[in-house]
Amino acid sequence: MRTPTSSKARRTTLALTAATGLAIAGLGVGSQAAFAGTATAQQAHHKVTFTRSCAVPQHAGYLACNALRVTGGSTVKTHLVHPAAATGARQANAQADATVSGYGPADIQSAYNLASAAAANGAGETVAIVDAQDDPNAESDLATYRSQFGLPACTSAGGCFSKVDENGGTNYPSPDSGWAGEISLDLDMVSATCPNCNILLVEASSASTQDLGTAVNQAVALGAKFVSNSYGGSESSDEVNADSSYYNHPGVAITASAGDSGYGVEYPAASPYVTAVGGTSLTQDSSARGWSESVWGTSATEGTGSGCSAYETKPTWQTDSGCANRTVADVSAVADPATGVAVYDTYGASGWNVYGGTSASSPIIASVYALAGNPGANTTPAADLYAADPSNLNNVTTGSNGDCGGTYLCTAGPGYNGPTGLGTPNGTGAFSG
Repeated sequence: MRTPTSSKARRTTLALTAATGLAIAGLGVGSQAAFAGTATAQQAHHKVTFTRSCAVPQHAGYLACNALRVTGGSTVKTHLVHPAAATGARQANAQADATVSGYGPADIQSAYNLASAAAANGAGETVAIVDAQDDPNAESDLATYRSQFGLPACTSAGGCFSKVDENGGTNYPSPDSGWAGEISLDLDMVSATCPNCNILLVEASSASTQDLGTAVNQAVALGAKFVSNSYGGSESSDEVNADSSYYNHPGVAITASAGDSGYGVEYPAASPYVTAVGGTSLTQDSSARGWSESVWGTSATEGTGSGCSAYETKPTWQTDSGCANRTVADVSAVADPATGVAVYDTYGASGWNVYGGTSASSPIIASVYALAGNPGANTTPAADLYAADPSNLNNVTTGSNGDCGGTYLCTAGPGYNGPTGLGTPNGTGAFSG
């Protein structure tokens, strides 16, 4: 058992959480510019620069997406399936893959031991993506991504892809280039992780907590058992009410990204009704697994979010002793822009790009839940992770995402830690109800 933090240390934790949350929520253009400059400087050792896809909110009660688009530097290259080992469309696209930077489906499935599950499961399951504003090119961009990597087509005509507004209709909100990048990232990560899953895109009328929450409710009403939310903002005393209004859906796996500004807690990741998803740096190596991971974080203002919620009570299935309230995160996946993923987007950008941020890890985890099958009725799927065999998760033991006095709330180590939770998927075993 870890030694509980003192009351003074806990107050420090909450103060840092609030300060980081305000930086995320932004309330001013200056905050966005400051983040961009910091990100560029801190990523210099990775030789990668990036920018936030979404504009920083100008008002309280509004949230920002956690997608980071790489703007310069050298990133990882897509792992290719050798043409001799590929078949059909995958073989035809093997040569084309060489032009794409960022990890692709084969990489994600290999890193998280999902290849056999992705090939056999997911058919008939629907992963819902909740975002704000409209991406007019969502379906056509998705088709290009899936064709590039030899994945089966996923179209509205075939019943695999559907797009609705937050009320379930086709009165789509106004387009937004920043959120369009987020939408492309989300759709591509579901495709990469669970190629046989159906995809439901629900577009909220705005980035307000109310509209995004209404979109979550709509996704569940339309039958989705897996809902990904790649957005967040600073915590507030109102969030407990939002929990019951929007995120309390027993028997539905709802994931939420932990944030991109380092140590500190975002909402809705803090909700005890969601699976809070942190981020890692993912590197291919010569180990038995073939991959290694560390906490994504290079400074106190850049990296995956984590910490102790200021308002949410601790769920019964969390037992870490250094935080009396809800601890973030529960589980994690790749998020570092320097080890980012390939994304195709023609409305927010001009074709192929590399993206990172916990906006990548949230839809990956939602899709792993889908590969594992429907959650048990009246359950909170996040709790399944804590009851799982630890061998079904890759424990992340190195790295930090900020200053928390060296505690597990921001520092990796054996067992549970804040930045990466219980670890990353090693197959689907930990995600079964």
